[in-house]
Amino acid sequence: MEEKQQEEVIDLDKVYNYNEYPDKRSGRRDNCNSAQFKNSIKGGVFLRECRQCGMKKSI
Repeated sequence: MEEKQQEEVIDLDKVYNYNEYPDKRSGRRDNCNSAQFKNSIKGGVFLRECRQCGMKKSI
C-alpha cells in the first residue's frame, strides 16, 4: 500500500493568514495542537503566535 498522505511543511518564520489557513481544530494550533498563544496588535493587525512551536497567524 502506498501512503498518499502528505505532511504539510510549516514554515515557522512565515506569518500565515487565518482566512487562507484556518485552524483545523478551533482554538488549537495545527502544528503542535497547543492552545497557548501570545497575542499582539501592530499596525492594525492582530497576530497570534503559539507559545510552544512559534507558528504565527494574522487574524
